Amino acid sequence: MFRSLNTPALWAVTLSAAGILMVTMGARQSLGLFLAPLNTSTGLGIASISLAMAVGQFMWGAVQPIAGAVADRYGPGRVLQGGLLLLALGSAVTPFMNSTWGLVFSLGLLSAIGSGAGSFSVLIGAATTRLPVESRGAASGVINAGGSFGQFIFAPILQKLIQTIGWMGALWALAVMTLAALPLVRVVSRPLEATHKTVTAADPGLRRSVQDALADRSYLLLHAGFFTCGFHIAFLVTHLPGEVNLCGLPPSVASWSLAIIGLANIFGSLYAGACVARYRSKYVLFWMYASRALMIALYLVAPRTDLTFYIFAAGLGFTWLATVPPTAAIVGKLFGVRYLGTLFGLTLLSHQIGGFLGAWLGGLSITRFGDYSWMWYADIALSSLAALLNLPIREAPVVIHAAQAA
Repeated sequence: MFRSLNTPALWAVTLSAAGILMVTMGARQSLGLFLAPLNTSTGLGIASISLAMAVGQFMWGAVQPIAGAVADRYGPGRVLQGGLLLLALGSAVTPFMNSTWGLVFSLGLLSAIGSGAGSFSVLIGAATTRLPVESRGAASGVINAGGSFGQFIFAPILQKLIQTIGWMGALWALAVMTLAALPLVRVVSRPLEATHKTVTAADPGLRRSVQDALADRSYLLLHAGFFTCGFHIAFLVTHLPGEVNLCGLPPSVASWSLAIIGLANIFGSLYAGACVARYRSKYVLFWMYASRALMIALYLVAPRTDLTFYIFAAGLGFTWLATVPPTAAIVGKLFGVRYLGTLFGLTLLSHQIGGFLGAWLGGLSITRFGDYSWMWYADIALSSLAALLNLPIREAPVVIHAAQAA
Protein backbone atom coordinates (compact mmCIF):
# COMPACT_ATOMS: atom_id res chain seq x y z
CA MET A 1 0.00 0.00 0.00
CA PHE A 2 2.72 2.47 0.96
CA ARG A 3 5.04 1.74 -1.96
CA SER A 4 3.40 4.54 -3.94
CA LEU A 5 4.56 7.05 -1.29
CA ASN A 6 8.14 6.45 -2.32
CA THR A 7 9.89 9.79 -1.73
CA PRO A 8 10.45 11.98 1.33
CA ALA A 9 8.54 14.82 -0.36
CA LEU A 10 5.42 12.66 -0.78
CA TRP A 11 5.59 11.53 2.85
CA ALA A 12 6.14 15.12 4.05
CA VAL A 13 2.96 16.38 2.37
CA THR A 14 0.93 13.37 3.48
CA LEU A 15 2.08 13.34 7.11
CA SER A 16 1.75 17.11 7.50
CA ALA A 17 -1.84 16.95 6.25
CA ALA A 18 -2.44 14.04 8.64
CA GLY A 19 -0.95 16.07 11.50
CA ILE A 20 -3.26 19.03 10.90
CA LEU A 21 -6.28 16.72 10.69
CA MET A 22 -5.13 15.03 13.89
CA VAL A 23 -5.52 18.34 15.73
CA THR A 24 -8.73 19.59 14.11
CA MET A 25 -10.55 16.24 14.33
CA GLY A 26 -9.15 15.38 17.74
CA ALA A 27 -10.51 18.66 19.10
CA ARG A 28 -13.85 18.36 17.36
CA GLN A 29 -14.55 14.71 18.13
CA SER A 30 -13.82 15.19 21.85
CA LEU A 31 -16.29 18.00 22.50
CA GLY A 32 -18.87 15.57 23.90
CA LEU A 33 -16.64 15.24 26.98
CA PHE A 34 -17.44 18.86 27.84
CA LEU A 35 -21.23 18.47 27.67
CA ALA A 36 -21.77 17.40 31.30
CA PRO A 37 -19.23 19.87 32.80
CA LEU A 38 -20.76 22.71 30.77
CA ASN A 39 -24.23 21.75 31.96
CA THR A 40 -23.11 21.60 35.60
CA SER A 41 -21.32 24.96 35.35
CA THR A 42 -23.88 26.92 33.35
CA GLY A 43 -27.13 25.16 34.26
CA LEU A 44 -28.34 25.62 30.67
CA GLY A 45 -29.60 22.06 30.28
CA ILE A 46 -28.48 19.20 28.03
CA ALA A 47 -30.90 20.14 25.23
CA SER A 48 -29.58 23.72 24.99
CA ILE A 49 -25.93 22.67 24.98
CA SER A 50 -26.73 19.92 22.46
CA LEU A 51 -28.25 22.59 20.23
CA ALA A 52 -24.99 24.57 20.28
CA MET A 53 -23.03 21.44 19.42
CA ALA A 54 -25.55 20.55 16.72
CA VAL A 55 -25.10 23.98 15.14
CA GLY A 56 -21.38 23.23 15.23
CA GLN A 57 -21.96 19.95 13.40
CA PHE A 58 -23.85 21.77 10.66
CA MET A 59 -21.39 24.65 10.37
CA TRP A 60 -18.45 22.26 10.17
CA GLY A 61 -20.09 20.83 7.07
CA ALA A 62 -21.35 24.12 5.66
CA VAL A 63 -17.87 25.62 5.60
CA GLN A 64 -16.34 22.62 3.79
CA PRO A 65 -17.39 23.47 0.20
CA ILE A 66 -16.62 27.16 0.78
CA ALA A 67 -13.19 26.43 2.21
CA GLY A 68 -12.60 23.86 -0.53
CA ALA A 69 -13.55 26.36 -3.26
CA VAL A 70 -11.24 29.04 -1.83
CA ALA A 71 -8.40 26.52 -1.54
CA ASP A 72 -9.03 25.24 -5.08
CA ARG A 73 -8.74 28.77 -6.42
CA TYR A 74 -6.16 30.48 -4.21
CA GLY A 75 -4.30 27.63 -2.54
CA PRO A 76 -4.78 25.94 0.84
CA GLY A 77 -2.25 27.90 2.95
CA ARG A 78 -4.33 30.81 4.21
CA VAL A 79 -7.45 28.67 4.53
CA LEU A 80 -5.67 26.24 6.85
CA GLN A 81 -4.01 29.01 8.87
CA GLY A 82 -7.32 30.82 9.32
CA GLY A 83 -9.03 27.59 10.33
CA LEU A 84 -6.51 26.76 13.04
CA LEU A 85 -6.67 30.30 14.44
CA LEU A 86 -10.48 30.25 14.57
CA LEU A 87 -10.49 26.83 16.25
CA ALA A 88 -8.06 28.07 18.89
CA LEU A 89 -10.12 31.23 19.44
CA GLY A 90 -13.37 29.28 19.80
CA SER A 91 -11.80 26.99 22.41
CA ALA A 92 -10.30 29.92 24.30
CA VAL A 93 -13.51 31.98 24.59
CA THR A 94 -15.95 29.15 25.41
CA PRO A 95 -15.28 29.33 29.19
CA PHE A 96 -16.54 32.92 29.16
CA MET A 97 -19.90 31.98 27.62
CA ASN A 98 -22.81 31.45 30.02
CA SER A 99 -25.77 31.45 27.64
CA THR A 100 -27.04 29.18 24.88
CA TRP A 101 -26.31 31.78 22.21
CA GLY A 102 -22.85 32.36 23.63
CA LEU A 103 -22.08 28.66 23.24
CA VAL A 104 -23.60 28.70 19.76
CA PHE A 105 -21.15 31.49 18.90
CA SER A 106 -18.04 29.88 20.39
CA LEU A 107 -18.64 26.17 19.77
CA GLY A 108 -21.23 26.32 17.02
CA LEU A 109 -19.54 28.99 14.91
CA LEU A 110 -15.91 29.78 15.77
CA SER A 111 -14.68 26.29 16.66
CA ALA A 112 -16.77 24.57 14.01
CA ILE A 113 -15.81 26.89 11.17
CA GLY A 114 -12.17 26.71 12.22
CA SER A 115 -12.05 22.91 12.39
CA GLY A 116 -14.01 22.66 9.13
CA ALA A 117 -11.58 24.92 7.28
CA GLY A 118 -8.75 22.67 8.49
CA SER A 119 -10.46 19.41 7.66
CA PHE A 120 -11.02 16.84 4.92
CA SER A 121 -12.07 18.92 1.92
CA VAL A 122 -9.06 21.26 2.05
CA LEU A 123 -6.49 18.72 3.24
CA ILE A 124 -7.39 15.86 0.92
CA GLY A 125 -7.85 18.29 -1.96
CA ALA A 126 -4.46 19.88 -1.29
CA ALA A 127 -2.68 16.54 -0.99
CA THR A 128 -4.39 15.03 -4.03
CA THR A 129 -3.31 17.85 -6.33
CA ARG A 130 0.26 17.60 -5.00
CA LEU A 131 0.67 13.86 -5.39
CA PRO A 132 0.88 11.57 -8.42
CA VAL A 133 -2.20 9.48 -9.25
CA GLU A 134 -0.74 6.23 -7.93
CA SER A 135 -0.10 7.78 -4.48
CA ARG A 136 -3.54 9.27 -3.86
CA GLY A 137 -5.34 6.23 -2.43
CA ALA A 138 -2.59 5.50 0.10
CA ALA A 139 -2.27 9.18 0.99
CA SER A 140 -6.00 9.59 1.65
CA GLY A 141 -5.89 6.60 3.99
CA VAL A 142 -2.91 7.99 5.91
CA ILE A 143 -4.45 11.47 6.16
CA ASN A 144 -7.73 10.02 7.37
CA ALA A 145 -5.85 7.91 9.91
CA GLY A 146 -4.33 11.14 11.23
CA GLY A 147 -7.80 12.38 12.16
CA SER A 148 -8.53 9.11 13.92
CA PHE A 149 -5.24 9.24 15.80
CA GLY A 150 -6.23 12.70 16.99
CA GLN A 151 -9.40 11.28 18.52
CA PHE A 152 -7.41 8.45 20.09
CA ILE A 153 -4.99 10.76 21.91
CA PHE A 154 -7.15 13.86 22.48
CA ALA A 155 -10.10 12.14 24.20
CA PRO A 156 -8.16 10.66 27.17
CA ILE A 157 -5.87 13.70 27.43
CA LEU A 158 -8.78 16.14 27.56
CA GLN A 159 -10.69 13.93 30.01
CA LYS A 160 -7.64 13.89 32.28
CA LEU A 161 -7.27 17.66 31.97
CA ILE A 162 -10.95 18.14 32.83
CA GLN A 163 -10.44 16.07 35.97
CA THR A 164 -7.22 17.81 37.03
CA ILE A 165 -7.46 21.47 35.97
CA GLY A 166 -11.17 21.72 35.20
CA TRP A 167 -13.06 22.02 31.92
CA MET A 168 -12.08 25.67 31.46
CA GLY A 169 -8.37 24.90 31.75
CA ALA A 170 -8.81 21.93 29.41
CA LEU A 171 -10.30 24.19 26.73
CA TRP A 172 -7.47 26.71 27.09
CA ALA A 173 -4.96 23.86 26.79
CA LEU A 174 -6.80 22.74 23.65
CA ALA A 175 -6.36 26.23 22.17
CA VAL A 176 -2.59 26.03 22.72
CA MET A 177 -2.40 22.56 21.15
CA THR A 178 -4.26 23.86 18.11
CA LEU A 179 -1.80 26.71 17.55
CA ALA A 180 1.07 24.21 17.67
CA ALA A 181 -0.13 22.79 14.32
CA LEU A 182 0.43 26.04 12.40
CA PRO A 183 3.99 25.18 11.18
CA LEU A 184 2.61 22.16 9.31
CA VAL A 185 0.57 24.40 7.01
CA ARG A 186 3.65 25.51 5.07
CA VAL A 187 4.52 21.93 4.12
CA VAL A 188 0.99 21.12 2.91
CA SER A 189 0.75 24.31 0.84
CA ARG A 190 4.09 24.11 -0.95
CA PRO A 191 3.87 24.93 -4.69
CA LEU A 192 3.06 22.08 -7.02
CA GLU A 193 5.86 20.16 -8.63
CA ALA A 194 5.46 19.85 -12.37
CA THR A 195 5.63 16.06 -12.26
CA HIS A 196 2.67 15.92 -9.92
CA LYS A 197 0.29 18.09 -11.90
CA THR A 198 -2.68 16.34 -13.44
CA VAL A 199 -3.15 16.91 -17.14
CA THR A 200 -6.83 17.49 -17.83
CA ALA A 201 -9.09 18.51 -20.65
CA ALA A 202 -10.37 22.05 -20.94
CA ASP A 203 -11.40 23.32 -17.53
CA PRO A 204 -15.17 23.87 -17.47
CA GLY A 205 -14.91 26.19 -14.47
CA LEU A 206 -16.08 25.86 -10.88
CA ARG A 207 -19.74 26.80 -11.46
CA ARG A 208 -20.16 24.41 -14.40
CA SER A 209 -18.48 21.60 -12.47
CA VAL A 210 -20.81 22.08 -9.49
CA GLN A 211 -23.88 22.18 -11.75
CA ASP A 212 -22.84 18.99 -13.51
CA ALA A 213 -22.19 17.28 -10.18
CA LEU A 214 -25.55 18.22 -8.67
CA ALA A 215 -27.32 16.87 -11.77
CA ASP A 216 -25.59 13.48 -11.49
CA ARG A 217 -27.54 10.67 -9.81
CA SER A 218 -24.48 8.84 -8.49
CA TYR A 219 -23.21 11.99 -6.82
CA LEU A 220 -26.58 12.56 -5.16
CA LEU A 221 -26.73 8.95 -3.93
CA LEU A 222 -23.28 9.42 -2.45
CA HIS A 223 -24.62 12.47 -0.58
CA ALA A 224 -27.55 10.47 0.79
CA GLY A 225 -25.30 7.75 2.17
CA PHE A 226 -22.88 10.25 3.67
CA PHE A 227 -25.81 12.00 5.41
CA THR A 228 -26.32 8.84 7.45
CA CYS A 229 -22.64 8.65 8.32
CA GLY A 230 -22.82 12.15 9.78
CA PHE A 231 -26.01 11.37 11.70
CA HIS A 232 -24.65 8.56 13.81
CA ILE A 233 -21.11 9.90 14.18
CA ALA A 234 -22.40 13.21 15.56
CA PHE A 235 -24.89 11.43 17.78
CA LEU A 236 -22.18 9.26 19.28
CA VAL A 237 -19.47 11.86 19.79
CA THR A 238 -22.01 14.17 21.45
CA HIS A 239 -24.04 11.71 23.50
CA LEU A 240 -21.87 8.65 24.14
CA PRO A 241 -20.78 10.15 27.50
CA GLY A 242 -24.47 10.51 28.39
CA GLU A 243 -25.19 6.92 27.36
CA VAL A 244 -22.32 5.72 29.55
CA ASN A 245 -23.68 7.75 32.46
CA LEU A 246 -27.18 6.24 32.01
CA CYS A 247 -25.59 2.81 32.36
CA GLY A 248 -24.05 3.81 35.71
CA LEU A 249 -20.48 3.63 34.45
CA PRO A 250 -17.69 6.15 35.20
CA PRO A 251 -16.80 8.98 32.75
CA SER A 252 -13.48 7.28 31.96
CA VAL A 253 -15.42 4.59 30.06
CA ALA A 254 -16.72 7.26 27.68
CA SER A 255 -13.33 8.87 27.12
CA TRP A 256 -11.63 5.52 26.55
CA SER A 257 -14.43 4.41 24.25
CA LEU A 258 -13.91 7.52 22.14
CA ALA A 259 -10.18 6.85 22.18
CA ILE A 260 -10.70 3.23 21.09
CA ILE A 261 -12.92 4.42 18.24
CA GLY A 262 -10.07 6.64 17.10
CA LEU A 263 -7.48 3.87 17.48
CA ALA A 264 -9.58 1.35 15.56
CA ASN A 265 -10.22 3.84 12.80
CA ILE A 266 -6.47 4.33 12.26
CA PHE A 267 -6.38 0.74 11.03
CA GLY A 268 -9.75 1.10 9.33
CA SER A 269 -8.63 4.19 7.43
CA LEU A 270 -5.40 2.56 6.25
CA TYR A 271 -7.34 -0.52 5.19
CA ALA A 272 -9.92 1.64 3.39
CA GLY A 273 -7.12 3.43 1.53
CA ALA A 274 -5.81 0.05 0.36
CA CYS A 275 -9.30 -1.15 -0.61
CA VAL A 276 -9.84 1.94 -2.76
CA ALA A 277 -6.98 0.80 -4.98
CA ARG A 278 -8.25 -2.80 -5.22
CA TYR A 279 -12.05 -2.74 -5.17
CA ARG A 280 -14.90 -0.54 -6.29
CA SER A 281 -15.41 2.13 -3.66
CA LYS A 282 -19.19 1.74 -3.66
CA TYR A 283 -18.87 -1.85 -2.43
CA VAL A 284 -16.46 -0.75 0.27
CA LEU A 285 -19.06 1.79 1.43
CA PHE A 286 -21.88 -0.79 1.27
CA TRP A 287 -20.11 -3.13 3.67
CA MET A 288 -19.12 -0.30 6.00
CA TYR A 289 -22.68 0.98 6.40
CA ALA A 290 -24.16 -2.53 6.65
CA SER A 291 -21.68 -3.48 9.38
CA ARG A 292 -22.66 -0.41 11.40
CA ALA A 293 -26.33 -1.43 11.42
CA LEU A 294 -25.32 -4.90 12.61
CA MET A 295 -22.99 -3.62 15.35
CA ILE A 296 -25.58 -1.23 16.76
CA ALA A 297 -28.16 -4.03 16.84
CA LEU A 298 -25.71 -6.26 18.72
CA TYR A 299 -24.95 -3.45 21.17
CA LEU A 300 -28.64 -3.04 22.02
CA VAL A 301 -28.96 -6.67 23.12
CA ALA A 302 -25.63 -6.81 24.96
CA PRO A 303 -25.18 -6.17 28.71
CA ARG A 304 -24.09 -2.61 29.50
CA THR A 305 -20.59 -3.17 30.86
CA ASP A 306 -17.21 -1.55 30.35
CA LEU A 307 -16.20 -4.39 28.04
CA THR A 308 -19.35 -4.01 25.94
CA PHE A 309 -18.60 -0.35 25.30
CA TYR A 310 -14.98 -1.06 24.44
CA ILE A 311 -15.87 -3.87 22.00
CA PHE A 312 -18.62 -1.74 20.46
CA ALA A 313 -16.20 1.17 20.11
CA ALA A 314 -13.57 -1.01 18.43
CA GLY A 315 -16.05 -2.53 15.98
CA LEU A 316 -17.73 0.74 15.08
CA GLY A 317 -14.42 2.58 15.07
CA PHE A 318 -13.00 0.43 12.29
CA THR A 319 -15.42 2.10 9.84
CA TRP A 320 -15.84 5.38 11.75
CA LEU A 321 -14.27 7.86 9.32
CA ALA A 322 -12.96 5.19 6.98
CA THR A 323 -15.88 6.18 4.72
CA VAL A 324 -13.89 9.27 3.69
CA PRO A 325 -11.27 7.67 1.35
CA PRO A 326 -13.81 5.72 -0.76
CA THR A 327 -16.23 8.67 -0.83
CA ALA A 328 -13.49 11.07 -1.96
CA ALA A 329 -12.29 8.45 -4.47
CA ILE A 330 -15.75 8.24 -6.07
CA VAL A 331 -15.95 12.02 -6.36
CA GLY A 332 -12.50 12.05 -7.98
CA LYS A 333 -13.47 9.28 -10.41
CA LEU A 334 -16.66 11.05 -11.42
CA PHE A 335 -15.35 14.59 -11.83
CA GLY A 336 -11.55 14.59 -11.61
CA VAL A 337 -9.44 16.35 -8.98
CA ARG A 338 -9.43 19.96 -10.25
CA TYR A 339 -12.32 20.93 -7.99
CA LEU A 340 -12.16 18.00 -5.59
CA GLY A 341 -11.99 20.31 -2.56
CA THR A 342 -15.28 21.94 -3.55
CA LEU A 343 -17.19 18.85 -4.70
CA PHE A 344 -16.05 16.68 -1.81
CA GLY A 345 -16.81 19.62 0.47
CA LEU A 346 -20.43 19.49 -0.70
CA THR A 347 -20.67 15.82 0.25
CA LEU A 348 -19.30 16.76 3.67
CA LEU A 349 -22.08 19.36 3.94
CA SER A 350 -24.62 16.53 3.51
CA HIS A 351 -22.66 14.57 6.11
CA GLN A 352 -23.02 17.40 8.60
CA ILE A 353 -26.70 18.07 7.92
CA GLY A 354 -27.04 14.54 9.21
CA GLY A 355 -24.61 15.48 11.98
CA PHE A 356 -26.79 18.40 13.05
CA LEU A 357 -29.82 16.13 13.35
CA GLY A 358 -27.86 13.42 15.16
CA ALA A 359 -26.53 15.79 17.84
CA TRP A 360 -29.74 17.80 18.27
CA LEU A 361 -32.24 14.93 18.20
CA GLY A 362 -30.07 13.03 20.66
CA GLY A 363 -30.49 15.91 23.12
CA LEU A 364 -34.25 16.01 22.54
CA SER A 365 -34.49 12.23 22.96
CA ILE A 366 -32.80 12.15 26.35
CA THR A 367 -34.82 15.16 27.51
CA ARG A 368 -38.21 13.77 26.45
CA PHE A 369 -37.84 10.00 26.87
CA GLY A 370 -35.04 9.71 29.40
CA ASP A 371 -32.86 7.52 27.18
CA TYR A 372 -31.55 7.18 23.62
CA SER A 373 -33.54 4.12 22.49
CA TRP A 374 -35.25 5.81 19.55
CA MET A 375 -31.97 7.24 18.36
CA TRP A 376 -30.41 3.78 18.24
CA TYR A 377 -33.36 2.44 16.23
CA ALA A 378 -33.10 5.36 13.80
CA ASP A 379 -29.37 4.67 13.48
CA ILE A 380 -29.97 1.06 12.43
CA ALA A 381 -32.60 2.05 9.85
CA LEU A 382 -30.48 4.83 8.33
CA SER A 383 -27.31 2.70 8.18
CA SER A 384 -29.19 -0.06 6.38
CA LEU A 385 -30.64 2.45 3.91
CA ALA A 386 -27.22 4.04 3.31
CA ALA A 387 -25.73 0.64 2.46
CA LEU A 388 -28.38 0.04 -0.19
CA LEU A 389 -28.14 3.53 -1.67
CA ASN A 390 -24.46 3.04 -2.53
CA LEU A 391 -25.05 0.00 -4.74
CA PRO A 392 -26.50 1.86 -7.79
CA ILE A 393 -23.59 4.34 -7.87
CA ARG A 394 -21.48 4.11 -11.01
CA GLU A 395 -17.76 4.81 -10.88
CA ALA A 396 -17.03 6.22 -14.31
CA PRO A 397 -16.05 9.78 -15.27
CA VAL A 398 -18.94 12.12 -15.97
CA VAL A 399 -18.71 13.75 -19.39
CA ILE A 400 -18.65 17.41 -18.46
CA HIS A 401 -19.15 20.41 -20.68
CA ALA A 402 -15.52 20.63 -21.74
CA ALA A 403 -16.48 21.56 -25.29
CA GLN A 404 -18.50 24.52 -24.03
CA ALA A 405 -15.62 25.62 -21.84
CA ALA A 406 -13.22 25.37 -24.75
